[in-house]
Amino acid sequence: MTALPRRALLGSALSLLLLAALPGASQAQQVLRVTAIPDEAPTELARKAAPLVTYLESRLGMKVEFTPVTDYAAAVEALASKKVDLAWFGGFTFVQANVRSGGKIIPLVQREEDEKFRSVFITSEPAIQKLADLKGRDLSFGSQSSTSGHLMPRSFLLQAGLDPDRDLKRVAYSGAHDATIAAVASGKVQAGALNISVWDKFVAEKKVDSARVRVFFTTPPYYDYNWSVHADMPAALRDKLSQAFLSLSRDTAQGKDILDLQRATRFIPSKAENYKGIEAAARSAGLL
Repeated sequence: MTALPRRALLGSALSLLLLAALPGASQAQQVLRVTAIPDEAPTELARKAAPLVTYLESRLGMKVEFTPVTDYAAAVEALASKKVDLAWFGGFTFVQANVRSGGKIIPLVQREEDEKFRSVFITSEPAIQKLADLKGRDLSFGSQSSTSGHLMPRSFLLQAGLDPDRDLKRVAYSGAHDATIAAVASGKVQAGALNISVWDKFVAEKKVDSARVRVFFTTPPYYDYNWSVHADMPAALRDKLSQAFLSLSRDTAQGKDILDLQRATRFIPSKAENYKGIEAAARSAGLL
């Protein structure tokens, strides 16, 4: 069983109670219950989910309900305990859920971008030019269970000879990628690590002054996000779900809208073996 932080598990209790109380909680064939790790603000998650829910309802011929959770641990527990049927995970939360469930979580699809995902380290300090310059500085990760906002950045810091808990002045956890950008931009921390996709979105939408806050290190690529289901889901429904995602195309207005919101070129099949490297990194860092 995954050794999820006690505080995270307690913090997720309310979310799980709410999920258990849903009208469709025992009727997976009539209502498809969907959740996602809260790696961005709740309003952004809801905006991204709405057109996808509508699309899935039309493809599956059943009601689809999106229920947000308070933290990453709640998303892990929700799918592992079958309180939801479909979850948007990062690579690390997939690994946590798979271990927690005894190997019963199946990654259905991932974005093409998730085959070679990256994290970025950002700063507003002119003196910080490389990872070694972080020694004695303040750094913010995202959530402790985030692949791109914590696990992989931590792994690459260790590879560079920096132990965040020993060599940095302070390590903070913002809880989400957009919150990490805000912490760096406001001067709360001198540097931050986050998902490259969120950073690129903020730059493109001019939500961050990229002349003042800049990327000083981009990690090598690794596998990241996927849409996962529990192995107990009927195979026919799994296949319909997979085909729904794989059929999304930029050639249609609906497909382009959904793919843009998901920051995806297209969806491709995924498999558990893709995340063995994530699991090894988590065990090496003592996070699993």
